[in-house]
Amino acid sequence: MDIYTGPPPLINYSVKLASSAPFTPTYVKGNISRSADAAQLYASRVQGRQILLENPVRESKEKKAREERKAKRLAEKARRDSGIIGRRDAPRHGLWRLKREETKFSLFLPLHSLWLGYMSELLALPPAPSIPIARAVAEAVPNAAAMHAKLVKADFHGSLVTVRQSKNPCLVGLSGIVVHETENTFKVVTKNDQLKLIPKQNTIFAFAVPLYSISGSDLPSSSTSDHGSAITSASGDPAAPRSERAQTVLDMPHVEFELYGNQFCFRATERANRKFKHKETIEL
Repeated sequence: MDIYTGPPPLINYSVKLASSAPFTPTYVKGNISRSADAAQLYASRVQGRQILLENPVRESKEKKAREERKAKRLAEKARRDSGIIGRRDAPRHGLWRLKREETKFSLFLPLHSLWLGYMSELLALPPAPSIPIARAVAEAVPNAAAMHAKLVKADFHGSLVTVRQSKNPCLVGLSGIVVHETENTFKVVTKNDQLKLIPKQNTIFAFAVPLYSISGSDLPSSSTSDHGSAITSASGDPAAPRSERAQTVLDMPHVEFELYGNQFCFRATERANRKFKHKETIEL
């Protein structure tokens, strides 16, 4: 025998195990001690099946982070290509900067009227009676607790807010129509045609919603309201002249709520998707 010659070529040759007792079935059956019929258990659960001996390959955290950053860059590029100004770029472009001649209370009364109609649809308010008397107002008092879940997610652009309490005493009593809401502030236009920036932190606001359903283009007649009470009554004259038409929610029957700014430090879009939990608050 020449030990330096190569092995003969193996063409169409396959290795066949001719053992009468293969290793795998014998090993499995031998290690199953609790089963009454080891052969049947092997045939039903092991024979003919593929068993993974190692854990499958998982994506690494670095790869997931790279994919997230790539998706974020693509979304940012798509936003820039569409011409949409982001939240951080808006102040640099002067998007929310009002000119002196634009800070007029009368210019934002139509926005307030739209907000009243929005509240009427959101809260499903009942229609106004033909003769607004004190008894009708008392019977129309809605369930305030049922309104809370909708009001905390509502849009406050166009609402009339008043500072009830504040850590800064100079802000107490300040009232105006909300023209811009950020995460930590309300930007309002007062009746004196002044633009004020009110922080939400350490401030308690008061705002009102109409008692009856109204539309923004057809406001009810003006009323003699009592601002100190939560619910005010309307005048008994249904045919008031057009010059005495109501301008704000305080000039009609309304329900007043208090808003704690410390629990309201969210943007409008965040509040719409946030699940608020009912809990007590302590404001000193």
